[in-house]
Amino acid sequence: MSDVLSDDGSSEVNQDDSQEDVMTPAELIAKLEEAWLNEKFSPELLENKSEVVECVMEQLSHMEANLQRVTKGDAKAGIHRMEIDRIRFVLSSYLRSRLQKIEKFFPHVLEREKSRGEGDPSLLSPEEFAFAKEYYAMTETYLKAVALKRMPANLQTVDMLKAVPEPCLDSFVFLRVKERQENILVEPETDDQREYVVDLEEGSQHLMRYRTIAPLVSSGAVQLI
Repeated sequence: MSDVLSDDGSSEVNQDDSQEDVMTPAELIAKLEEAWLNEKFSPELLENKSEVVECVMEQLSHMEANLQRVTKGDAKAGIHRMEIDRIRFVLSSYLRSRLQKIEKFFPHVLEREKSRGEGDPSLLSPEEFAFAKEYYAMTETYLKAVALKRMPANLQTVDMLKAVPEPCLDSFVFLRVKERQENILVEPETDDQREYVVDLEEGSQHLMRYRTIAPLVSSGAVQLI
């Protein structure tokens, strides 16, 4: 999927041969901030947004070039520089959050990527996939060098999927509803409670179990906050 920057600074994302999605710089940054907050507050690694990342990086280059043309001493230069720094912070924080989750849950992340169906969106970007595989291999090598080779023969292997904890999908998250949702099934908190359904009104905010609303995060119907 190729992402290019049009002359006016808007971002064009080619969805297929017959359709193009064009976003203004403001819409593009809003997409990045949404992906950043979702990734920051979700307990699991979410689908990668490499197209948005690439477009933002091109947008930053475009903004840097515009800044070079601003007259020295112009008050607007400082404002533009602060906006560039702010966008770079959000982008760096988003990518850092993803790398931290890959390091923390690497065997489960690779297993999810391996088991996804054909046509399903990729969990990892090519660079993240290469990093996860290398991290897995280096972790295995380290464990064998410092511990496993000194263990009895029957204990010299380790199942990474069992040894590394999975993301806790039952943790609670705050969310804001972007699109009205009906009949959301809520699981009971205690044994003496029963399942019940709720309607989520657009613009409302809630504290809910992540597992319940994970599909809504993926579809963009709710935003973690």
